[in-house]
Amino acid sequence: MGENRKKQTFMQKPIERHDTASWADAKETEPVTGVIIPKETGVINAKEYVDQNQK
Repeated sequence: MGENRKKQTFMQKPIERHDTASWADAKETEPVTGVIIPKETGVINAKEYVDQNQK
C-alpha cells in the first residue's frame, strides 16, 4: 500500500513545463487542421533555448 501512495505522489508532479514552449503563446490557429501558429517572439525564444542547450 505504501508503494502505491508513492507512485500516486510521483505521478502528480509535472515532468515538463509547457508555459515556456513556443506554442504556448499562440498567434492563431489553422481553421481546418487546428494547428497552433506561434508568435514570432515565441519561436525566437525557443530557438535560442535549443541553441544554448545543445550537447
